[in-house]
Amino acid sequence: MVKCGWVAALVLPEGDFGAPPVAEDGAGVPGRPERPALIRPRDVPHRGLGSVAGRVALLHAVAHIEFNAINLALDACWRFRGMPADYYRDWLSVAQDEARHFSLLSARLAQLGAAYGELPAHNGLWEAAEKTATDPLLRMALVPRVLEARGLDVTPGMIGRLTEVGDAETVAILRVILDEEVRHVAIGTRWFEFLCGQRGLEPQPTFARLLAEHRVRVAPPLNREARVRAGFAEDEMDALLAAPR
Repeated sequence: MVKCGWVAALVLPEGDFGAPPVAEDGAGVPGRPERPALIRPRDVPHRGLGSVAGRVALLHAVAHIEFNAINLALDACWRFRGMPADYYRDWLSVAQDEARHFSLLSARLAQLGAAYGELPAHNGLWEAAEKTATDPLLRMALVPRVLEARGLDVTPGMIGRLTEVGDAETVAILRVILDEEVRHVAIGTRWFEFLCGQRGLEPQPTFARLLAEHRVRVAPPLNREARVRAGFAEDEMDALLAAPR
């Protein structure tokens, strides 16, 4: 498959990637294992974190996010032609991080007697890739600056609840993921602003317009410190929270 060349490039971070190769087919759908079974988001069961089963469910959900994030990062390289070489280096480095996160979570699941694929999951992240497949500006806005940025907001709460139940091993993994996801969102901001500049657009009003057009609402709480590090301005975050719901 064409994407195999890009996966191989993960071990060649100093390479001159240029533009991605022409696809052999137009589907652009990544390979995936037979499991987990994919169901509607509202049908994914939720469990409390006070039990091992509940912590396994949380770890499985986060592992599924990281698994899809690998494909999202590689798809950002494969799908969009004509970007600067640094764009491809950036997203390949993100894929490396996401693969390492998935490995950490898989190892923790194994410690708890479970494995990725044993619980159902949803396909929301990859559906976002399909909805933003025609325009890199839209992809940078709605995937790293919305979906991945949401991870910055909710992970501290997960860390707090897991700390309360004494799961230090999972907390340590989530702290690594949270810290590194800031850079991923910052990369999205970098290339969103680059594409806005190419098109003569102002980034903040363009972001607000895209959110409105696609009926995306950002709900509190926001991890303002992490979002600032990832390229969000304070007034931009105020505007996100003030947007009609």
